[in-house]
Amino acid sequence: MNDSVVYALDFDGVICDSAIETAISGWKSACQIWDDMPEAIPMDMIEHFRQVRPIIETGYEAILTMRLLYVGESIETIYQGYSQFFQTLMRDAQTNSTELKKIFGETRDNWIANDKQDWIEKNPLYSGVAEKLMQLNQSNTWYVITTKQERFTKKILYANQIELNEAHIFGLERNMSKPDILKMLFYRHSGQTMHFVEDRLPALLKVRELPELDTVKLSFASWGYNCAADKVQAKAHDFTYLTLHEFLV
Repeated sequence: MNDSVVYALDFDGVICDSAIETAISGWKSACQIWDDMPEAIPMDMIEHFRQVRPIIETGYEAILTMRLLYVGESIETIYQGYSQFFQTLMRDAQTNSTELKKIFGETRDNWIANDKQDWIEKNPLYSGVAEKLMQLNQSNTWYVITTKQERFTKKILYANQIELNEAHIFGLERNMSKPDILKMLFYRHSGQTMHFVEDRLPALLKVRELPELDTVKLSFASWGYNCAADKVQAKAHDFTYLTLHEFLV
């Protein structure tokens, strides 16, 4: 590998298969808002959540998604109108995204405090990714750009013996969009080649809109949280279409 290459990696759906933990945390959080929901999450809800996971941009939206699944909305219906569904749920529950982020973070904190090992086990890294990141540490500069709260990202990396300077983790607390973070890093590493690996097609399309980032190499992580239509569209664009095997090479 060339040490003049800088990597910016999304976390959930690229490094970590967090769908099970996100579903459970979303359910636990929803139970605090809607008291008609049972404390124990039905196992089929986790599988349904995994199918809907590609629409979720930020973790707190899992709360709203689990509520929609519980009240019987179909996966297809959620895909078609999730933005309106989310707004309606928040309005009816008299809450907002700031409050939901707080509840979601505290729910995870409580889980970690009570059984950190269980929480870590529900956030497995994709097979071979830990070794890939350790290899990058020996040869390249790399960053994590995520909508996850940074403390959770750090815990998962460190639990897998992956060392990364905290200054290289850009999470929810930064209140910066992924394109804005990439711009900052692009100028920081002027003259070096930058690769951005992301599993969500909308995130890649937002970066594509910025002419100042037109030399950033954009890679679509096909193993992550995307649907068949996303895969087709990704191939239609000139993004690099990566399989997990290709990412690990």
